[in-house]
Amino acid sequence: MILPITIYGHPVLRKVAKDIDKDYPDLEKFKADMWQTMYFADGVGLAAPQVGRSIRMFVIDCSTFAEEEPELEGFKKMFINAKITERTGEEWTMSEGCLSIPGLNEDVKRPESIKIEYYDENWEFHEEEYSGYAARVIQHEYDHLEGIMFTDHCAPIKKRLLRGKLAGISKGKFKAKYKFTLPR
Repeated sequence: MILPITIYGHPVLRKVAKDIDKDYPDLEKFKADMWQTMYFADGVGLAAPQVGRSIRMFVIDCSTFAEEEPELEGFKKMFINAKITERTGEEWTMSEGCLSIPGLNEDVKRPESIKIEYYDENWEFHEEEYSGYAARVIQHEYDHLEGIMFTDHCAPIKKRLLRGKLAGISKGKFKAKYKFTLPR
């Protein structure tokens, strides 16, 4: 089932998400719904808070970056109870967008590489290192688990300039092809 995307300003997007266990209600269905929702919305990642659930889970598919980083061909993963344990390398800037902030893209600086611990969809534990686009997408989705939006990484003056746009988005002043939930 395609789930509605939670839009900027909704309180669930600012909460620190909780770990889950294998007994989380309807977990298998929710995992399938996350993938279906991300692909329907043309996203490269989707975190559970973006569909209204404050749990530590996100999905990513970095295949769209395979032309520039061939190792990302077929790179599709689910992260459950993820924890970034290290961020290293030079920060690099890239334009980012977010399904929860439709129609807005801004330059964001992020470290080049990360180390992360997580469980996959089969509850197998992993400790892995990523760099480049994969690290960027993982950091963006991981931020959602920490109650952080990509616009929080913008310079103070840029944040002030974005206030009006963000207020409009939180009131539904945007176009999106997917279902969404506005802040209450």
